[in-house]
Amino acid sequence: MARNVYFTDKVRSEQNLYEDIVIESLKIYGQDVYYIPRDIVAEDKIFGDDIPSRFNSSHKIEMYIENIEGFDGEGDLFTRFGVEIRDEATFVVSRRRWTQTVARMDNGVTSVRPLEGDLIFLPLSNKLFQIMHVEHEQPFYQLANLPTYKMRCTLFEYGSEDLDTGIDTIDAIQAEYDYKYKLTLTGGSYNFVIGKTASQTLSDGTIISGEIVGWLNNILDIVSVGSDDGNYHTFVTGLPIESEGDTSWTVSAVAEDNQLSANEQNDAFRTETLDFLDFTEDNPFGDPENN
Repeated sequence: MARNVYFTDKVRSEQNLYEDIVIESLKIYGQDVYYIPRDIVAEDKIFGDDIPSRFNSSHKIEMYIENIEGFDGEGDLFTRFGVEIRDEATFVVSRRRWTQTVARMDNGVTSVRPLEGDLIFLPLSNKLFQIMHVEHEQPFYQLANLPTYKMRCTLFEYGSEDLDTGIDTIDAIQAEYDYKYKLTLTGGSYNFVIGKTASQTLSDGTIISGEIVGWLNNILDIVSVGSDDGNYHTFVTGLPIESEGDTSWTVSAVAEDNQLSANEQNDAFRTETLDFLDFTEDNPFGDPENN
């Protein structure tokens, strides 16, 4: 026997009311976060990865944090490589609000839903989370519709991605932890601008360039360095550096600064472990002598 045609659970007005209530609840109980879509630069078709990802925009939107007793995950782990923070969180966002705020035509976002690999910045804890999975069927068709996305996220680990989101707190991560060239310059008068591009033309015509993240005491800090031929090159001394058409500065010294491991505590652990064993005894691993 077919279903009774005089009863229906797909009344559009009820669906709209239900979705309005969800949106209002998220605005009351949620948090303002920044949704940061990932731009694919060079996808590895074999492994399905994109190492040089770019995050060039951010979109403020309200989301509800489903975790009520703190972040999920394994928490803080002490390993031989330092401290690893493995916090996880689940964010809930309205489909309608995500479409209105993020997936707008003028934002250049082409996806119809949140994507795995995108980031969420939570100002409440000043942390970046990476979306690992997007659940689109919870709650499960209560009024024959799906009003929310539920995003399961893990704490983002920076790995030389290009961050130009317009949020100073986020963009500062790249300036602090990215692999950095420190160029000592002489002879010029041009004031370099943070965020602009600096380049150098090598003797063979190859152009290497990167983003300026620091300029102090004639030392220029540059990150995200690459070359126009796709091969590895480094800056050299004795040649000018160019930015916005100015070539008055000359590179006199080149140094490299790797801060990717700056937040690890290996040295501190190594120092602390020296106090565990008393090497003033002849046999620290057995019974003390002359006892």
